[in-house]
Amino acid sequence: MNGPSATMQAVLDRLAAEDAGLGDPTLLPPQTGRALAALTNLRWSADLPAVAEARSVMAAGLPARLVVPENDDGTRAILHVHGGGWAFCSAATHEGAARRLANACGCPVLTVEYRLAPEHPYPAGLEDVLAAWAARDPARRWSIAGDSAGANLALAAMLRLIGQGAELPGTGLLFYGVYGADFDTPSYRAHEFGPGLTRAKMQRYWDWYAPEAERGHPELAPLLAADDALAALPPLYLNAAGLDPLRSETEALAARLAGLGRSDRFDLVEGVVHGFMQMGPLLPEARDAFARAGEAFQRKPA
Repeated sequence: MNGPSATMQAVLDRLAAEDAGLGDPTLLPPQTGRALAALTNLRWSADLPAVAEARSVMAAGLPARLVVPENDDGTRAILHVHGGGWAFCSAATHEGAARRLANACGCPVLTVEYRLAPEHPYPAGLEDVLAAWAARDPARRWSIAGDSAGANLALAAMLRLIGQGAELPGTGLLFYGVYGADFDTPSYRAHEFGPGLTRAKMQRYWDWYAPEAERGHPELAPLLAADDALAALPPLYLNAAGLDPLRSETEALAARLAGLGRSDRFDLVEGVVHGFMQMGPLLPEARDAFARAGEAFQRKPA
């Protein structure tokens, strides 16, 4: 099995040196762990890519961050759902990612501050995402994007909208998402101890977000959604990290979608860890991934 790319290994070595002694935020009380996760993730919002506008706004009564690229085409926008195990991170930790996404897609990106577990378990975060979706600017055609737990929430939101017969996003951009709660997949076995995300960390995130008895619901584990619901999804762009415990979940989702006769794009990025798209200031694979997502987005009908 291939290990990290040379550029990924250089980033991992740097992080090991910078974070020595900081500990695992999932083993701390939630507020303390959240502060530590913010500390270590805010570095990815240094050296921010230039945009035409970046400002704090409110969306459905929730704090949010809006970034508008220079190449805004004036017709589309993206609701961006940040990752962090449903428990950590924010619009601030993901502003670099939001700006790269906006520049790649040529439209504004709105990152919403949804309620976080364990204080606010399922369905609180999902309800906030749906509220932000309902409050979107009707003058534009909106899509939805998310990474990791944010991709889970984005896909769950689309499944809820399908069940309601509501208007769907034009496109879904889903990056190394959480789509199931099976901790014995091939990628969980291969990358149980990392690098980066581990099996034990994901189990703790899940314990904070939803009791085991509830995890059979498709809004929690979208891989369990019915074929007709998956078939009704808008065009999707999926990617997965090669060295990620969650890799098998995206591979399984991509296979199910293909089996339904859909033509969604799936990119497997070898040699990188979970969360690699956060690492744009240091990692060329992250910048390339945003470019590929932008290409896929631009090819989809508005």
